[in-house]
Amino acid sequence: MKYETNWRPVRGSGIPLYLQVADYIRDKIETGEWPPGSRIPTERAIAQAFSINRSTVVQAFAELAAEGYIEGRSGSGTFVSSNTGDKGIPKLPDWESYVKTGVHRPNNRTIQDINHAEFMPGIIRLGTGEPSPDLYPQSMETILRQLPIPMKDLGYPEPRGLYSLRAEISRHMAGYGVHVSPDSVLIVSGALQALQLIALGLLKNGSSVLTEAPSYLQSLQVFQSAGMSMSGLPIDEEGLSEKALEHYARSGKGTILYTIPSFHNPTGTVMTGKRRQEIYQLCAQHKLPMMEDDAYRDLWLDEPSPPPIKALDQNGLVLYIGSMSKTLSPGLRIGWVIGPEQVIHRLADVKMQSDYGASTLSQWTVKQFLEQGKYSEHLDFVRRELRTRRSHMLRLLDRYLKGKADWSVPSGGFYIWLKLKGGVSIAALFETLLKEGVLVNPGFLYDKTDQRHLRLSYSYASLEQMEKGIWQLANSIP
Repeated sequence: MKYETNWRPVRGSGIPLYLQVADYIRDKIETGEWPPGSRIPTERAIAQAFSINRSTVVQAFAELAAEGYIEGRSGSGTFVSSNTGDKGIPKLPDWESYVKTGVHRPNNRTIQDINHAEFMPGIIRLGTGEPSPDLYPQSMETILRQLPIPMKDLGYPEPRGLYSLRAEISRHMAGYGVHVSPDSVLIVSGALQALQLIALGLLKNGSSVLTEAPSYLQSLQVFQSAGMSMSGLPIDEEGLSEKALEHYARSGKGTILYTIPSFHNPTGTVMTGKRRQEIYQLCAQHKLPMMEDDAYRDLWLDEPSPPPIKALDQNGLVLYIGSMSKTLSPGLRIGWVIGPEQVIHRLADVKMQSDYGASTLSQWTVKQFLEQGKYSEHLDFVRRELRTRRSHMLRLLDRYLKGKADWSVPSGGFYIWLKLKGGVSIAALFETLLKEGVLVNPGFLYDKTDQRHLRLSYSYASLEQMEKGIWQLANSIP
C-alpha cells in the first residue's frame, strides 16, 4: 500500500534524515493523526514517499521503538504502541477496525495505485480519462472576469440547481433531440455523483445493475457498496448485445440498465442508431429503467454519434446523465441528470442531504459558456486537438506495437482499447511500467475476467510523453 503525503525531509539541513523522519512520525502520533493501536505505513512505503533509502527509515523506526512509540508485530506490520498512554497520549477507539468495516467498499488496489501515481512528478499518464490542461477553455479567464455582472449571489442554490443553468442545459439537449423542461433537469457534481444519488435514492439493497462488459461502472464501488450486484453483458461492433439484454430482462434478473452508448468507456464503441432503438424497445417492453451515461457525446472526432437513447423516450424510462468534466474542465464538477420530475425531486432531496448543492460558482461559469456560445467554440478547439493526439498515438502504436497488439481506430472520445497478443501478464506489465514512470489502465479494472487489454488515452499526455510511453510499453512486453 502506498503512502501519500506532501511532507519531505530537508536534505542539507544539518539534521540527519532519520531524525527528521522520526520527528515526523512522532508528531503524527502525539497529535492523534496516528492513534494508539493503528497500523503505520511500511518502511518501504515511507522510503518511497520520502525518496530516501529504506535503511534510513529502519533507523528512524528503531529510534521510535526504543522510545516506546511504535512496536512491531510478527507477520502483521508495525503499529503505534498501545502503551502511549504512559506518555500522556489518550487511548482512542480502534480506528483500524472501523476502517475495515465501513459500508463503502475500498477501491480496487490497482485503482488506488493509479490515483496515487497520477500525481507523482514526471509520471507519463497514458491511461488518464480526463483532458490535458492544454485542452482547457482558452476563454475561461474571460468568462470568470465577466461573472460578477450576471452572478446574483454565491449562496446555496435551489435543490435542483440554478434555474438559469437548467434552462441552458434544456436548450442544449434540444439540439440532440431531447426535449425536456428545466423542471426535469438536476444539476449534480459530476456524473459520478449522479450514479451515487441513483444508488442511494432509487434502488434497494439486493438490486441487480446490468451493464456492458467491460464497463467503466465495473471499476467503481458505487452500487456494490449499497448492497447491489453487477452483471456484465457482452458488446459487439454495434454496442450492447440486445440478445444478452433480452435474456436477462426475460429472466427478471435486472433491476436497472447502465449503458455508455457514445464513445464507450473503455472500448470507444459507438452504439448504432438501430441498436439504440432495439435496446430501448426491450427496456420498455420489460419495464426495465435505464441510466444513459453520455459524458463523451460532444467529443466526436469523425462524425456525431446517433441521437441519445433519451431522444426515443416518451415513457420516462431513461435517466440521462451528462457532464462537463470531459469537455470544459474536470475541476468544475458539473453534470446533470434528466428524468421524470418525481425522480428528479427525489434525487435532489438526496443531494441536498449530502452536499447542499453543486458549486454555485461552477454553475454560473457553465451557464455563461452555454449562454454565450463559447461552449460550442471550445468544442471545435478540443476536437481539433484530440484529432491530432489520436493520429499521433495511432502512428506510435503502428510503429512500436505492430505484431504485439491489436486495436481499432476510435471515432471519438479519449480511448484506444488495446488487445495484447500472447500470454502477457497484464498485472505484471502494469507494475513494470509504473516502475518506469508510465501509467496505464489494465483491462481487468473494467471486467474482472479481462487479462488481455489496456485502456490507453490520448487526451492527457503530451505528444512527446506519448512517444516515450508507447516505446516503454513496447519494450516491456516480452
